[in-house]
Amino acid sequence: MKRLRKLPISSIIYPCAKQNGNRPSGGTMDIIQKIKEELQVEKWQVEAAVKLIDEGNTIPFISRYRKEATGSLNDEQLRNLDERLTYLRSLEDKKEQVLKSIEEQGKLTDELKEKILAAQTLVVVEDLYRPYRPKRKTRASIAKEKGLEPLAEYILRQEATEPVLNEAAKYVSEEKEVKTPEEALQGAQDIIAEMISDDADHRLYIRNITVEEGIVTGTAKDEKAQSVYEMYYNFEEPVKKIAGHRVLALNRGEAEKVLTVKVNAPEERILRYLEKKLITKENEYTTPVICAAAEDSYDRLIAPAIEREIRNDLTEKAEDGAINVFGKNLEQLLLQPPIAGKVVLGWDPAFRTGCKLAVVDATGKVLDTTVIYPTAPTTPAKIKASKDLLKKIIPKYHVSLISLGNGTASRESEQFIVELLKEMPDQHVQYVIVNEAGASVYSASKLASEEFPKFDVGQRSATSIARRLQDPLAELVKIDPKSIGVGQYQHDLPKKELAGELDAVVERAVNRVGVNLNTASYQLLTQISGLNKTTAKNIVKYRDEHGKYTNRKQLKDVPRLGPKAYQQSVGFLRIVNGDNPLDNTDVHPESYPIAEKIMETAEINVDNLGSDAAEKQLKKIAVDDFTTENAGEETVKDIIASLQKPGRDLRDSMPAPLLRQDVMKIDDLKPGMKLQGTVRNVVDFGAFVDIGVKHDGLVHVSKMSKQFIKDPRAAVSVGDIVDVWIDDVDLKRQRIQLTMIAPQDGTNE
Repeated sequence: MKRLRKLPISSIIYPCAKQNGNRPSGGTMDIIQKIKEELQVEKWQVEAAVKLIDEGNTIPFISRYRKEATGSLNDEQLRNLDERLTYLRSLEDKKEQVLKSIEEQGKLTDELKEKILAAQTLVVVEDLYRPYRPKRKTRASIAKEKGLEPLAEYILRQEATEPVLNEAAKYVSEEKEVKTPEEALQGAQDIIAEMISDDADHRLYIRNITVEEGIVTGTAKDEKAQSVYEMYYNFEEPVKKIAGHRVLALNRGEAEKVLTVKVNAPEERILRYLEKKLITKENEYTTPVICAAAEDSYDRLIAPAIEREIRNDLTEKAEDGAINVFGKNLEQLLLQPPIAGKVVLGWDPAFRTGCKLAVVDATGKVLDTTVIYPTAPTTPAKIKASKDLLKKIIPKYHVSLISLGNGTASRESEQFIVELLKEMPDQHVQYVIVNEAGASVYSASKLASEEFPKFDVGQRSATSIARRLQDPLAELVKIDPKSIGVGQYQHDLPKKELAGELDAVVERAVNRVGVNLNTASYQLLTQISGLNKTTAKNIVKYRDEHGKYTNRKQLKDVPRLGPKAYQQSVGFLRIVNGDNPLDNTDVHPESYPIAEKIMETAEINVDNLGSDAAEKQLKKIAVDDFTTENAGEETVKDIIASLQKPGRDLRDSMPAPLLRQDVMKIDDLKPGMKLQGTVRNVVDFGAFVDIGVKHDGLVHVSKMSKQFIKDPRAAVSVGDIVDVWIDDVDLKRQRIQLTMIAPQDGTNE
């Protein structure tokens, strides 16, 4: 489950002024209205979506097949809605708990109740509850036990006519362990300090001004020490402007005990504010005591807590941003087009243990596996033996493409492959370097051992590398998304939230594409709307026992797959060459009668679907003629589009992998040189591009366009094929700086 998204800091600081109008007469928040305002959609759309979610419908199903009900809310809008719905419902539950607790204490006033009901965030509710929350022993509570609360009240009345110590002397008691007037006065100050700290208005102001004017600083624990954090040794940036990737870098440097990180607040302004609020009368005896209590309250109780809150908020926002980056990159990777109809040689590179190879046919079936030793430590004899073997394997199995993993020994293997292909030009073989991240994790997994019980980890890894070129989506769903390596700081991110987001991305990608019911693995089926591991395994088991599915209705016979699961999943499951061509479209069986009427009107035989003639006829169809109470304009348009392109794969519109036949070294690169490359990763500050040398080059966001670009994802996505120019090469550090702006065009500084 994804982390419940909180409102921005500004919303926490400036709660809605007109909250009463956003609540029904019962006093609780109108959640529907709140979500409507946040998503900027109509109230009826939110009501419909909430109703469908509460009925157990999945987001992909609602997005695809209930467009009329929700006014065509898309997948992202629905996920945000679902997320906010969960958060706001938990907020209301928290309010109920807090109100009940305070009421049981007999301390609930109408004013306090109104404030709690009006709260827009959990942070504000917690602030209001703070004075009434059962506390562990504190300096203030100990002072209260010693009977010093009346002294604190005396000071706060600010009516003293003599030094406060004179009054404090009355509270000296051996029985209560108050030994001196100074000790009594200190206890009273502790009580006042906690009272100041517990005041929700004070915390709101201090949190606000710290966010608005505070500075995040990073300093080195040892300025002479060399580290990757050197740019943060004397770092300062306003709280409200600091970028997420810098927050995560500071956090990591702090965790590794290289950096000291702080949030510096405008302390003088805060203390003046507290004094102004607390000192209501000019009194020479009490004013110094109250000022001292205020300073202690801020230094000891408020400032550390506010700093923790702000750093937590910054971290959470940065993590959410990083998780979002990871998700978008993963989605692009999953949606890379499959290379169909080719026999692929999967190549898992290595040095000492040899390169593991697997020949995989166009259907994903493994035809052969072997190990060769073309990379160091090797010998001319081993290199020749490797070439001789491949010169037999490639023509024997009609291999047309080599899928080379980008791990250890990748570039050395690439050099060998290029030399080999030059020696056998008649075979017309090309190669692709694929991101092998996660292949080793998969190969050692229980899942891989179930799929290939007789293979060792090397054979499994090579097979995975081949298959992820043939069908990236089908193969990558078998791998833990965190192991795919297309994000930033993924190892620092909260595991639960990251997993939730990535699972949602995988689910979205799989359901957008759909799957072939007769070839899909249970792992792939698990990601389909409405299915779980049990029903997915049962679908595969039924297929194994009864042969290929010939129509979607057979799914109703699958054990444990009930009517609801069938309704949610069936539209995303395809049957190629089945009894009914409609089963190879996006059309949901519930809409088959409409689809059949459309085909009848267009004078199309179901067997002719997909032909140019059929597509031409369907373009003439008047949508309004087929709308019904349950199938509106959008649904009918979707049906017609599906009939025009049965079996279509949205990935076909994505950029195909960059095929190579030659290799370069970093020494070959010169500033100004134009190259083509594949975007491997997109991060906050730019993109890493594979240009065919050992190390990926970085295109900084400032070098992506002549126009200003804040977010690199506005310019590129993972998998994109881009033209780049060499900007700078650092041979010593093996770093390559790239630009996407032709040298004569300048930069977007």
